[in-house]
Amino acid sequence: MNNRVLVVVDDAFEMSTLVAALRLHEIDVIGEAKSENVAINLLRRLQPDVILLDMNIVGISAVKIAVNMRKINQNIGIVILNSCSDLRLMGESNDDVPVGAKILIKKSIVDFTVLCTAITESKISAVEKHKVVWINGNASFQEQGILALMAHLTNTQAEVLRLVADGMTNAQIGRTRYVSEKSVEQVISRVAQELNVQPDANMNMRVQLVGEYFRWLGAPHH
Repeated sequence: MNNRVLVVVDDAFEMSTLVAALRLHEIDVIGEAKSENVAINLLRRLQPDVILLDMNIVGISAVKIAVNMRKINQNIGIVILNSCSDLRLMGESNDDVPVGAKILIKKSIVDFTVLCTAITESKISAVEKHKVVWINGNASFQEQGILALMAHLTNTQAEVLRLVADGMTNAQIGRTRYVSEKSVEQVISRVAQELNVQPDANMNMRVQLVGEYFRWLGAPHH
């Protein structure tokens, strides 16, 4: 029997296309929600087997929604769609994702069966308390290599990179993290080394780092 799926996506176009594709692949979509409150009400009323969440819900992260849903049903399967391969770059903690969850990088869903398989397996993973699994099956050799580089970033380095991308100066970052500007400069330099961002007389290093940041959020990269 197919798992009964509740889809939580706040973008109307993405919701309609995603649900239509799921149903074409014989996935039993029993409910649609565009906010956490509606999703939780449907969770209690419809008792789905799996929650399919988009990471970019406006106002609250999919991780927080997933955690709250697990408080209601500790065995519910969770599949999260995300553009970024490191939640720390979005101000989240990879460690907060509920056990057994499947996180799919959106661009990897070239073959829709990847998503369908994740939905099918997520319920078992939740019940058996498996580790969180990231799915990026179509990553190129080059992308896999960069993923390995990103994994080497410490939590501090990932946060500073995010704050740089938010447009904060070293002084502002220092005040936010209660450290000196010199410490911030050292962290930024280390991040550049880890990501192999080379000095360029024609481009500021911060600009290059911001480009790397938005590339990892799934923005087009040229």
